[in-house]
Amino acid sequence: MNFKCIIVDDEPPATRILENYIEKVSFLEKVGVFNDALKALEFLNTQTVDVIFLDIQMPQLTGLQISRIVSKDIKVIFTTAYPDFALEGFELNAIDYLLKPIAFERFYKAVSKLSAEPKTEVVSNNSSEFIFVKTDGKNKFQKLFLEEILYVESLQNYVCIHSSKQQIITHSSLKNVIESLPEKDFIQIHKSYVIALKQIESTDSFSVFINSKELPIGATYKDAFFDRIDQNKI
Repeated sequence: MNFKCIIVDDEPPATRILENYIEKVSFLEKVGVFNDALKALEFLNTQTVDVIFLDIQMPQLTGLQISRIVSKDIKVIFTTAYPDFALEGFELNAIDYLLKPIAFERFYKAVSKLSAEPKTEVVSNNSSEFIFVKTDGKNKFQKLFLEEILYVESLQNYVCIHSSKQQIITHSSLKNVIESLPEKDFIQIHKSYVIALKQIESTDSFSVFINSKELPIGATYKDAFFDRIDQNKI
């Protein structure tokens, strides 16, 4: 299932960041963005919403006041630049409290607390040209071409597949993903990273650079990685 969510924040830069983060998470579905608290409440009177990303400091009504008004079935994640409100936010049974500026890792940790997250998996195919990533809903898969995958990042019980076109976060283990990828094209360089060999821009003794992103090389994986590099060096 998807969690239908809205953003309530009177600062456009903050809403844009949250919109971008929501788009990266397969089990979140944005159904509204409001910079006016009263309009958000009007929307909630007629629409079903599972989660509110709720700023605390707003004109007319504060986020704390809104959280007392909305249905108890709606999960609240507070977003604010003021840490002083954290205790009161948790007393209102908020799922989490995000302090601006919000990093994606912190955002994802918060939404991972939502119950009944979709169980997802990665399925390979015989031609080894693409994989299917199970996202949400029964038998719903996202198709990814292997040639577009840059690297795969472990996020505890989830993985983030970074491609040239998008990022997909899915409930799976890095081990499961590795088993679904062709060994000749991908290699693990760290306990948290699997990379596409063809996407490497450069490397040194400690890091691999892909799409201007620096990824660490773990000591356990260094010898095997540089053996692969030696096979293609001149």
